[in-house]
Amino acid sequence: MAQVKHHVACMPSPGMGHLIPHVELAKQLVLRHDISVTFLVPTIGPPSKAITSVLQGLPEHINHVLLPPVNFEEDVKAEIQIVLAIKRSLSSVRDVFKSLVASTHLMALVVDPFGTDVFDVAREFYVPSYLYFLTNALSLSLLHYMPKLDEVISCEVRDMEQPLKLPGFTIPIHGRDFPDPLQDRKNDAYRFMIQIRKRYSLADGILINTFMELEPGVIKALQEEPSMRSIYPIGPIIRTVSDGELVDGSESHQCMCIRWLDNQASGSVLFVSFGSGGTLSYDQLEELALGLELSEQQFLWVVKSPDDKSASGSFFDVHSKTDPFGFLPTGFLDRTKEQGLVVPSWAPQVEVLGHPSTGGFLTHCGWNSTLESIVHGVPLIAWPLYAEQRLNAVILSEDLNVALRPPEYENGLIKREEIAKVIKGLMHGEDGVIIRDRMNRLKDAAAAAVSDGGSSTKTLSQLVHKWKNQN
Repeated sequence: MAQVKHHVACMPSPGMGHLIPHVELAKQLVLRHDISVTFLVPTIGPPSKAITSVLQGLPEHINHVLLPPVNFEEDVKAEIQIVLAIKRSLSSVRDVFKSLVASTHLMALVVDPFGTDVFDVAREFYVPSYLYFLTNALSLSLLHYMPKLDEVISCEVRDMEQPLKLPGFTIPIHGRDFPDPLQDRKNDAYRFMIQIRKRYSLADGILINTFMELEPGVIKALQEEPSMRSIYPIGPIIRTVSDGELVDGSESHQCMCIRWLDNQASGSVLFVSFGSGGTLSYDQLEELALGLELSEQQFLWVVKSPDDKSASGSFFDVHSKTDPFGFLPTGFLDRTKEQGLVVPSWAPQVEVLGHPSTGGFLTHCGWNSTLESIVHGVPLIAWPLYAEQRLNAVILSEDLNVALRPPEYENGLIKREEIAKVIKGLMHGEDGVIIRDRMNRLKDAAAAAVSDGGSSTKTLSQLVHKWKNQN
């Protein structure tokens, strides 16, 4: 009788930014460690074409089960939708677990930070549960401290008189830079985050998509924290190709982007993208367009339709529902046709960042994009929008010093003159030279971490060895 293959169940939260790091981890488990993986995929409404494409493109030994869709009113915050979608999927998760336990050697469950309710199902089947923290160790450290902070403050975190000092991190963190769900203590999203954090102690271990050389002080402090579960820094885990999003004409966008980059000078292009979920307001979209034009810098801009209600307006669907070009300033495309390339909704980010013509990246500071830019050695302009991105921007601009950050006005708007100034500073200024050198050193450290014998490679191997040898 053939030996049953070792098996891991992964359950990412809804959203492209959650799915991609799970998929890349699964590929490593399959290719490097001879493990098969099943994805349990909760959905909010019908799955987007981009997510469907990713799931259909999964390699051999990675299967997926689409859980029944959950629907919400439009005004429900994204964080609450994510948490409730998982809660309402638990009965379906239980059915999948019954099947997996009966047919495979199920060694572990891996969920991301919003999926801790699934720990209860895993415990019913005596399956160890692991948290896959998709962002950095500093965010984990902050969340770890939040229940204690919640007990001692009476104001909103942005109104705290003193910034927070976290173990192993030298930069004080101001309340305004805390993740969005922690900004309103009266909101359900805040309560959910505190409850979720308290459930982290139920995990058998925590995997983090970071590496020792990137956050040595914070990782060491977490590993020495008595109340913290075992910590496994296994990053950078990123896409090697921009697969899975080639839908609705995106394949032609890919060819167009690369052809255009091929005709530009080395290091001359600023890539501008706010990730799969990020959207700007109407006014900010106009200021960005005019700032790019004013900078006279070559650029490749992934533009999305603006959203005055939410900075994460495309979180659950990558593609704009309306033509974003219609929101650009009158005459902008014609005036900048020799200066830049503007594409709607999507571009092959991994290939763009790896192209020799790309010399800078104006980014929303999502952690997937941050790690991709580090791996490719591309210096940054930090423009955080939502979730933990302001905290990421603090790491990039103040701790690692690999990013410039334009000043915001009181209404949150970044003016065209400041945009042009920071672009020129990154691409041609003395600060840009220093940042580029620092980023190249980080690139080398990232490559070393995931090489044979590297710190992250060894950490993941040790974890898999533990899984395969547990009773």
